[in-house]
Amino acid sequence: MNQAQMNARVGIFFIIGIALIWITFQALHDNSFSSTKGGYRVNAAFQSLRELRVGSEVRQAGVTIGTVDSVRLNADHAEATLLIRKEFPIAKDATAAIAMSGLIGSSYISLDFGTPAAGTLAQDGTAVLRTHDTPDLNEIMTQLGGIGDDLKVAVNKIGSAFGDNPDGTPGLVKNLNNLVNENRGQLTTTISNLNEITTQIRSGQGTLGKLINDPAAYNTLLDAVTQIKDAATEAKGFLADAQTNVNGLLTDVRAGRGALGTLIYDEDTAKNLKLAMKNITDITTKMNNDQSSFGQLISNDGIIRDAKATLRKVDRAMDGVSDSGPITAVGVLVNGLW
Repeated sequence: MNQAQMNARVGIFFIIGIALIWITFQALHDNSFSSTKGGYRVNAAFQSLRELRVGSEVRQAGVTIGTVDSVRLNADHAEATLLIRKEFPIAKDATAAIAMSGLIGSSYISLDFGTPAAGTLAQDGTAVLRTHDTPDLNEIMTQLGGIGDDLKVAVNKIGSAFGDNPDGTPGLVKNLNNLVNENRGQLTTTISNLNEITTQIRSGQGTLGKLINDPAAYNTLLDAVTQIKDAATEAKGFLADAQTNVNGLLTDVRAGRGALGTLIYDEDTAKNLKLAMKNITDITTKMNNDQSSFGQLISNDGIIRDAKATLRKVDRAMDGVSDSGPITAVGVLVNGLW
């Protein structure tokens, strides 16, 4: 093999190696370099980018639509610029979150679809994505550690509650044991009484036993309950009728029918009633007035005495008339009065 053939073979192997390296790079990066060529940029702000790096994937529904173009700090948060393929427009209300490929996988940005009716982000490089910060594995493990500490404290408290206290006083289990031992006799008596009661009930003794075992007692109780139910139904019907009558009465009154309706809604009746009340007021006023005739008749004692004297004269004159003739009676009557 001459030198020229050797050089040609080396050159061919070198070209094949470069091609394999290129294919491997494209496969590992999911063709990210060529896919984002000519794409558009959007910005996303997070409290922490965690393991996100330049070149990390941007996925939507698990499909790679771009890569992370750059990362930077901005005041109190971190920002990432995403390079998105032009054929994948993003809704304005879409939300970006940092996700992980498995427990120990690389980080990537996950996008939801948002609402298509909200429109899409501008592709001029000024668009800003909505973001949502999710806890990373370290935060989750820290929280799990805190839960473990709390669980340990709770278990210790439970153990202390069931066991003896540090000051020597007995715990819950020992207190229950002492309580049972101290009241063993009473508990035995109580259990015996319960057994006796259940035996009597089973044999049909007592009110409850008869009610459970005697069909006649059960039927009597059922009849009583039925009668009470019927009485309640009748009372309900009576109340309904009373309400109907009251509603009818109120309707007649509002319509001006009947004495009460006429009295309330008839203006002429109201005027007559006012006039009658005025007349009664005038009469009572005159009665209370000492200068009026009726007032004098009520309050003047002299008129009463004169009336009594006149009646006595009439009485004497009538006695004289009974003993005289007609002409003489007239004279007697005139003399008696004057």
